[in-house]
Amino acid sequence: MVGNKLKISEKVLAKAKLIQSKAAFLANDELSGEYRSAFKGRGLEFEEVREYRDGDEIRDIDWKVTARFQKPFVKTFKDEREITIFFLVDISKSTFFSTGERSKAEVIAEITALLSYASLRNKEKTGLIIFSDNVEHYIPPSRGKAHVWKIIRDILDFQPESQKTDINVGLDFLRKVRRKKSVVFLLSDFLSVGFKENLKLISKMHDLRIVSVRDKLERDLTPPISGLYNFRDLETGTQVLVDIKKDKKLKIDLEIKKLADSFGIWFCDLSPTEDYLDKLIKKIKARRN
Repeated sequence: MVGNKLKISEKVLAKAKLIQSKAAFLANDELSGEYRSAFKGRGLEFEEVREYRDGDEIRDIDWKVTARFQKPFVKTFKDEREITIFFLVDISKSTFFSTGERSKAEVIAEITALLSYASLRNKEKTGLIIFSDNVEHYIPPSRGKAHVWKIIRDILDFQPESQKTDINVGLDFLRKVRRKKSVVFLLSDFLSVGFKENLKLISKMHDLRIVSVRDKLERDLTPPISGLYNFRDLETGTQVLVDIKKDKKLKIDLEIKKLADSFGIWFCDLSPTEDYLDKLIKKIKARRN
């Protein structure tokens, strides 16, 4: 379950510090309040009904009392539930593919860092599951700056034992280690098949968020473009002849959003060549509407 950890190089350390600084700035100045509003938990015990105040959530309005008194009232709760956030991160060989300055793996690390810092500011626990076609690494949920730093460092520096992908492996492990409802971010390029039923099950157990990170070239080579193309599979090293029109791995790029929509799962698709952090922040803000 534990991959081969190497001593952190100066290059990796510098990159980690840069991501840490950038993510901390964005989380503090742009994302923290929106993040809390979008993903905050619900109290476990009803306390009272009181008149609506500026800043109260619309979803907390008690519509029966509001209708009776012709002015808005909201429900309040004792001991608001603590949120635990899991990052389920694909670290298979295909995520290191890049046609630009950044690989998909780097984008996934930066997004995880951003969301971790937003969680840190709101004093929420975060956990990390790194997977390929095995569970490579697991960090149990905790909070604090040192914990967030460890998550960022491990994503950047981790060397997986396997190069292949199986999203089901990550989803199965999450079910075993976390039964209590949590916010789960699944970050992957989704070059995997056969995970539909597991995805549906996890979406019922947890508040699931899908972040699909795909290189521009991968998007350009999906249907309606057709024909035979010769590719080298980064996960096996073999040369493969791919029919763009029929290949299931490429078609899943078009189907993952449809799949997420069918299960009511929050979905965001990103690319290393776009302003992916800005797009992610806008997507989180849009959840409030």
